Amino acid sequence: MRNLALILCLAAWTGPAAAQPALGAVAARSVPAGTVLTAADLTLGLGGIDPALAIGQQTRVALYEGRAIGAGHLTRPTLISRNQVVTLRYESAGLRIETEGRALGEGAAGEVVRVMNLSSRAMLNARINPDGTLSVAER
Repeated sequence: MRNLALILCLAAWTGPAAAQPALGAVAARSVPAGTVLTAADLTLGLGGIDPALAIGQQTRVALYEGRAIGAGHLTRPTLISRNQVVTLRYESAGLRIETEGRALGEGAAGEVVRVMNLSSRAMLNARINPDGTLSVAER
């Protein structure tokens, strides 16, 4: 019985752990936090995510040369920064209104942020569009 337990432990130890790590994205140079990655920032190495998924993403933390890049190190690029003056759009049944607002938070495309309408001082929630404008979601 004791030998069977030893054999099972050895089989588990030499199984998946013995597989070679896959090639993935590794930092080709040191990159500061907040940088949008390009192909020049990456090289292939052991570990890391698929390089195609990393290109165009923004770094959450500083990346150091030669270290693997994980999914937790990256986020979608920030389009709107806190206190940035933005274009607010409201569209309904053929009516389209545009005005300026001030972002009270930051975010990427598709996220909802609080915005202050500069002309009325009303607080609104608006969804960030891929072009950097905001569509009013609710008041």
